[in-house]
Amino acid sequence: MPFICAGYPALSTTAPALAALQRAGASIVEVGIPFSDPIADGPVIAAAMHQALKLGATPLEVFDQVASVRASLEIGLVAMCSVSIVHKMGGREGPAGFCKRAAAAGFDGVIVPDVPLEESGPIRDAAAASDLTCSLLVAPTSPPQRAAAIARACTGFVYLLARTGITGERSDAPDVSRMVGLIRAATELPIAAGFGISTPDHVRAVVHGPNSADAAIVGSALVRRMTDAAAKGQDPVAEAERFTRELCTGL
Repeated sequence: MPFICAGYPALSTTAPALAALQRAGASIVEVGIPFSDPIADGPVIAAAMHQALKLGATPLEVFDQVASVRASLEIGLVAMCSVSIVHKMGGREGPAGFCKRAAAAGFDGVIVPDVPLEESGPIRDAAAASDLTCSLLVAPTSPPQRAAAIARACTGFVYLLARTGITGERSDAPDVSRMVGLIRAATELPIAAGFGISTPDHVRAVVHGPNSADAAIVGSALVRRMTDAAAKGQDPVAEAERFTRELCTGL
């Protein structure tokens, strides 16, 4: 489940990147909506979002690019966005307006990482009304009772943070078995693990073995490679496809 920052490294990158990730073997793509103050993203993704904003990326621009290629794609598409964007785009309709627009663009679900469980009801209801899934985040430090409550509130899949802290590449593989076991006791939904998953070996560690997750989310490692390719005058979309194929060898 690769993550891309929409509108980066160029505004026109989003649409062809989605097609490339599908060719590479992605099942779902998490499309990050650029935001000025991402709360959980490390320096690589934060820098990409800031650059995308400088280039003029807006939520509506992202939705238009997704809509332009949605009919040619079979993969799932999930929008990752701040709760403030949900309310801003929704206007007078609030979360309902945002979810209607997301569904019309071709998204299948939303992830709102900065909305707490206690305040997530309106967004979850709006997503359901637009036939979108809504995934909340479970941290490795979440107490068992709270982790179970968050998992039961999710639809589509549960987003499990594989590590504490912020996003970013790591050298060691995460161990998600304990938290996967807690979540599986509360819900039958698939579990997607992200944060610090950077290599095919990390993917393998997350999705194989007892109490393994159903999907591995890779963001910073992919965005960095797209950044490096663009800096060298190479094609960042081609590099995203190449690296995703490499990651898929861990499945």
